Amino acid sequence: MRADYSVFADPLANLDYDDALLRSADQAASGEVVRFWESSSSFVVLGRTGREEEDVDSDACRRDGVSILRRTSGGGTVLQGPGCLNFSLVLSKASRPELAGINASYQIILGRVLTALASIGVEGEFRPVCDLVLKGTEKKFSGNAQRRGRGYILHHGTILYGFDLGLVSRYLKMPRKMPVYRQARPHGAFITNIPVRPEDARRAIVAAFC
Repeated sequence: MRADYSVFADPLANLDYDDALLRSADQAASGEVVRFWESSSSFVVLGRTGREEEDVDSDACRRDGVSILRRTSGGGTVLQGPGCLNFSLVLSKASRPELAGINASYQIILGRVLTALASIGVEGEFRPVCDLVLKGTEKKFSGNAQRRGRGYILHHGTILYGFDLGLVSRYLKMPRKMPVYRQARPHGAFITNIPVRPEDARRAIVAAFC
């Protein structure tokens, strides 16, 4: 597996590049990859089946010039920007048959991420289907989603480390579907940053997967 640190100024270009890495792997032009990127501007991104009218305060986004985009993987609608580290994994189905089941794959992949973060002093826990919370708080710091190609999986993940949490309530509505552990908490009471430097998180995740 190789590490890729390519970052683009346009948030859409960053999303498209992840899809290109999956296509390249499926076409046997490249192999497994772990990529890291962070946007210098705020933007909303919907999952493959997300609905803007239900998930997003579109008027607030337009007033503030916040782009509303869509990714090709599943999962819920999220706000991203400075202080939100993205990690993207392109993983081989043939080399990693244990990732065949979607729910099991989340637990396995995120188990490695938790081990990586523990090595730099952050204790987290897995919450089904695809979240990580700071231990002892039930507050989410990482959301994840997947897209599955012919021979490879694209796994997206985020890590909040210095994000302006107040912006989430400004641009996102309460989601229609919520994990049980959320207990209908508003955004501000549900999400948190973790005390890590992004360069330390990148190094630890590379070590865990490469």
